[in-house]
Amino acid sequence: MTSDSTSLTLEIAHDILEQFTCLEMKCQCPPKDLEQTRQALLLLAHHSEYQMLGICADSLDEALTALADYLTALGYSIEVNPRTIDPIDGAVYLKFNGRNQSYYASAYVEKYRGVLVSFQSSDTEEVNGTYGHFPLNLFCQSKTLP
Repeated sequence: MTSDSTSLTLEIAHDILEQFTCLEMKCQCPPKDLEQTRQALLLLAHHSEYQMLGICADSLDEALTALADYLTALGYSIEVNPRTIDPIDGAVYLKFNGRNQSYYASAYVEKYRGVLVSFQSSDTEEVNGTYGHFPLNLFCQSKTLP
């Protein structure tokens, strides 16, 4: 974690992530805000049992790349294999279930692009909730965002 994230509480993390709810993201925030967003997501993930991801992208390749990057950041060790999904032309919705570590894709006609993250916990005192849409490349390996 960066030095700015050492004072990040669950309440502050929630407030940071809530700003993304139902926004059409094209990565319009400054890099410092993106790092804070990454840290907030990781903190809430640490305080939940598992996560579910919903990825809205222009192509299956773009969705699978985002899935692999988010899963690595969130600590999952599942290998994303594009051959396990039938090809889809055009925009897709890719859903990942962290409980059983499975994913599937379907055609998608809505305008939103980005990643929805749903934190799941059986204990109501732990983190539960859905946030996003976050930039597809928020956790890209190169950390280079437009």
